[in-house]
Amino acid sequence: MFENSGSIAPLSWQRIVEEALRRRKAEGLTQKGHSALAGVSHPTMAAFERGDTTLTLAKALDILRVVGLVDEPVEGDAQSRFVRQARERWRQLTANLPPDSPARFPDGFYQIDYWLEGDLKAPGLGAFERTLEKAVVRKTGWPPFWLPTREGIRPYEIDGVIECWLASQGDDVERGFSDPAHCDFWRAAPTGNMFLVRGYQEDGSETFPAGSILDTTLPLWRMGEVLLHAERLASLLRREPDSSVTIHFRAMFTGLTGRVLRSWANPLSDMIIEGHPARADEAVLEASLPADNVEGRLAELLLPLLSSLYDRFGIAGLSQSRVDAEVQRLLNSSIGRERKNWRS
Repeated sequence: MFENSGSIAPLSWQRIVEEALRRRKAEGLTQKGHSALAGVSHPTMAAFERGDTTLTLAKALDILRVVGLVDEPVEGDAQSRFVRQARERWRQLTANLPPDSPARFPDGFYQIDYWLEGDLKAPGLGAFERTLEKAVVRKTGWPPFWLPTREGIRPYEIDGVIECWLASQGDDVERGFSDPAHCDFWRAAPTGNMFLVRGYQEDGSETFPAGSILDTTLPLWRMGEVLLHAERLASLLRREPDSSVTIHFRAMFTGLTGRVLRSWANPLSDMIIEGHPARADEAVLEASLPADNVEGRLAELLLPLLSSLYDRFGIAGLSQSRVDAEVQRLLNSSIGRERKNWRS
């Protein structure tokens, strides 16, 4: 057995759990409310409070962070800090909402972030907001990083970034978005750092209980839209037309426990794939790629990301042809036709 000759005492997991539970109750947080703020499922939260030691370190840190039990260093890469600050800001905004508020994504959410690396311009916040308006990709009726103009939900400047929250803040603001898929929170930095969190469209349906399915095609559409957004923003921010820019992309799908893969949103799709219940509560998908001709390579880029996600549901061998067909449906979407002068 190792002798403890250092200055750090051995970790007492039970005492940490007990302190987290004490702080949760002192803050008046329910178990469900704590899980929503931490971005973990309710069963995961319950397992933590039972003292379960099989939780991943990432999930445990998310739970402990909510009650101030994580002393995090300021070091780390810029995107990690950006995402951490965005998540903390989202927690602050949602702290006073009811635990079952759609804006807290009580049944899970997906989070997508990316950052651009290369010879980029450094616009001021005003100019950057105008750039973000040009970068919006309108392939669906609710595009990622949409900039609404209505008072109360329009983007605003804070902490040197552009921020937008589409969820209800209470009776003082009439927002009108009452399901998880319309409660976006996003942040954008002039340095090319982007963050978006949104609830599942499936969880706003009256056809089946929230938290019971993950649609087969929607992850392709959502990740595809963000990759197209990254390509466009890179083109608008690159200092010279031939400047090399790399997109670093990451998507996290949470609250998968209890869900099955099911074709629902696009009944005409060729991707009629149904799998077993999810074997993990979350999936983190990552890719780094040149910011050139993303649209032309979109199906090729999405195949490994989708394959990794579907693997959580026991689906293997996703064919390139099926992804090609669905990507063409996305690119040919007639909702909000694209402006032809987005590079201007």
